[in-house]
Amino acid sequence: MTRAPLITLNDGHSIPQVGLGTWPLDDDQAATAVVQALEAGYRHIDTAVKYGNEQGVGNGIRASGVDRDELFITTKLDGQFQGNDRAVEGLEGSLERLGLDYVDLLLIHWPLPARDEYISTWRTFERLQAEGKVRSIGVSNFKPSHLERLMAETDTVPALNQIQLSPAITRAAEREFHDKHGIVTESYSPLGGSGAGLLGAPILSQLGEKYGKTPGQMVLRWHVQHGIVTIPKTANPERMRENLDIFDFALDPQDLAELAILDEGPGTGNDSDVTGH
Repeated sequence: MTRAPLITLNDGHSIPQVGLGTWPLDDDQAATAVVQALEAGYRHIDTAVKYGNEQGVGNGIRASGVDRDELFITTKLDGQFQGNDRAVEGLEGSLERLGLDYVDLLLIHWPLPARDEYISTWRTFERLQAEGKVRSIGVSNFKPSHLERLMAETDTVPALNQIQLSPAITRAAEREFHDKHGIVTESYSPLGGSGAGLLGAPILSQLGEKYGKTPGQMVLRWHVQHGIVTIPKTANPERMRENLDIFDFALDPQDLAELAILDEGPGTGNDSDVTGH
């Protein structure tokens, strides 16, 4: 059984560097996937209200028999829970569906800057953290401009920002900003770019032959060596084990640098100033 190393957050808590993403699984699929992932050695599970599978994730946790203290569970609240104290009701619903007393990480799913409610939402997150209903608080899809305002107008620097990121969508400026301010970068869709061809890139097959690994493992190892937390999503038990089997080798600096050719440029990927839910 492989276990991912831990990354320390700015509040002192630790997050496993590789977790299981659960979108777009339904409740039944999520329950099965969580059990299989925990059997494979995962201890970090990512879900969200919008995914509609929190109950399934909770069922999988209970069915696995793994102690709650061993797990790191993330959920996210989307726009319907932004503004004033709406996040209180949002978290209560998530905890009920998950069957948990707390979550390890609660994220604002999107900034939705046109609505201008993420500041008041963050203040509610701060209170929920102080009450012990969530261990760590963070954001998702936030740009540096959103983070700058958040840090200027509130008391807590986000522990983590979960963003769309891969060797094709590198978000170098965002990662640099996170590092400067002690915010952990977490990537979703780590195995995909703006198109569907990332894993078919010849360089990944070439390096895979060199290291005895798959193209997907090359990509996930790229994340690990850049200090990024990542949550590849799959319901395939074999793929789960493969995605976790990336800690017995390291890419040479030259090989790591060569993967820069996969970068599609800073304009690719989601633009959270104009999209979100």
